[in-house]
Amino acid sequence: MEIPQIPQDEFIEPTESRTLRVSGSDISRITKALKSPTRQRILSILRDTQLDVSRIAEKLKQTEANVSAQVQLLQKAGLVNCRYEAGDHGVRKICEVVVDKIIITLE
Repeated sequence: MEIPQIPQDEFIEPTESRTLRVSGSDISRITKALKSPTRQRILSILRDTQLDVSRIAEKLKQTEANVSAQVQLLQKAGLVNCRYEAGDHGVRKICEVVVDKIIITLE
């Protein structure tokens, strides 16, 4: 049996792509989260790996408190997911990006 070839002009996006579709009042929530250069850098750092807040802070040369506040805004916008794990000196907040693409629809 021959597997049909997909023509180049009919590219099908992979199903594992994590796309966030926003419209209406959600647009301002997402654009506010993306407005900050620090939050953009956090998303870039987390694009390929999961890290805890202290490691993100080290990479950005910023305080953990500031990075934690920035991550919280990204969480509220639905761009980052975090979980808590036991660490060497207490609990660590592990963060990961949950979207690869954002599509904004104007209404």
